[in-house]
Amino acid sequence: MTALTSLHQPATPATAGPFTDAPFTEAGNVRQCYERLLQGPDDTDKQSMAQAFLQSCLEKAAALPQETPDDPAALQAWVEEHSAGVARQYADYLERRKNGGPREFFSSKAHALYFLQAVAPTKLVDGAWLYGVLKHWHDHRFEGLLCTYLEELGDGNPAQNHVVIYRKLLAEHGLPDTPDIDDERYLQGAVQLALGYAGDEYLPEVIGYNLGYEQLPLHLLISAYELSELAIDPYYFTLHVTIDNASTGHAHKAVQSLLQLMPMEADREAFWRRVTLGYRLNDLGQGSRAIIEAFDLEREVLDMLERKRPFGQHMHSDYCKFQGKTVNQWLAEPGQLEGFLQALQDKGWIKRHEDPQNSRFWNLIEGAGAAMFGVFSPYEKQLLHDWIAGDWLNERSRSAPRRNQGAACEPQMPVEDPDVRNLQQALRGNAPDEQMQTLMPWLSARCHSHPAGLLATRRFIELKSVLR
Repeated sequence: MTALTSLHQPATPATAGPFTDAPFTEAGNVRQCYERLLQGPDDTDKQSMAQAFLQSCLEKAAALPQETPDDPAALQAWVEEHSAGVARQYADYLERRKNGGPREFFSSKAHALYFLQAVAPTKLVDGAWLYGVLKHWHDHRFEGLLCTYLEELGDGNPAQNHVVIYRKLLAEHGLPDTPDIDDERYLQGAVQLALGYAGDEYLPEVIGYNLGYEQLPLHLLISAYELSELAIDPYYFTLHVTIDNASTGHAHKAVQSLLQLMPMEADREAFWRRVTLGYRLNDLGQGSRAIIEAFDLEREVLDMLERKRPFGQHMHSDYCKFQGKTVNQWLAEPGQLEGFLQALQDKGWIKRHEDPQNSRFWNLIEGAGAAMFGVFSPYEKQLLHDWIAGDWLNERSRSAPRRNQGAACEPQMPVEDPDVRNLQQALRGNAPDEQMQTLMPWLSARCHSHPAGLLATRRFIELKSVLR
């Protein structure tokens, strides 16, 4: 079934292997689906899974309210009105900050890093919902969607590739790119991957999702501003502020793509209903604001320590005792860590609401010659630092100057890469149309941020301009 013959009725999902019997959107299944769609070859099993997962998500999306106008002709004005409204809200935010108001999103650097980790599964497949449009490179009606996808891939330039930029951001702060977080945090990434692999059968839904995702949200502007204050490079976010603009950017292209691909005489109403349903897929799962508001510093500290507890319960000497118990005894069973932290405070090893340098415990894990050097990751140390600092950190942040926003640095890619060599050999001597078929899998979410994928993106763009 092609994109041109399946505009009105989505395909019935085929059998999707071992995951078919379980509802895809139930807890515990989403991450499995995400990882299966991201990894491995582009085979029929992956496409079947994508269709089954999408159908499950669309059933949930159908119960959500419709935000888009009833008439597609009103879309451009609606997009422009939305953009103007966001600009007004952001101006109000800046005025509040100018008048001495506190940060409204991130209470601390640990809070910001928690957010970056929580949204990583989505950011690391940025643009994946449009992967399926590559095969339509010869059809001018897909140009807006194709251009959007290639720009998400940085046109093959690592300094502009969104996934490369986000991986670099995570690495700078010691955050994993496959975080052990709530299953629901993988939902939006799985939706994007599934749309990319079921793009022909669900083209109206892809168009609708793209329309929703490319609207400029207020949280993007505020996140960029506050990340910069916390000495976290905001470039990934500021890049999206500029590239998603409603005048000439992705938001504008999303509207134009819809109008280009809308049927001229067939059932336009049915097509539009499916577009609006695809738009609502954006609202499944926790959004950025909900993730930010869910942060609880003390709970995160305790959860982090509980995850590490089994690895440290036999590693301490019996030299020190706190409330009559050794460290090993405090770590021996789950549920004791809140009491252990209180015992450390009672004995003066942790001095809350002061500079962490004043706490003996902090000096055991941070600094030259620290006895517990390397035990905690940078993010874990940031959690402990900000929890110990407490009110002291809040007072200090009020007087701290705003830092300049960061800029992208060119990530260094290996000069000699075996995948690059293999790709170059596979392309050599082939006709341009054959090269395009070889290149397309390298532009998938799994591959495009790697050296061979970046090369493939550049070559794809070159050939597209020649063959058109």
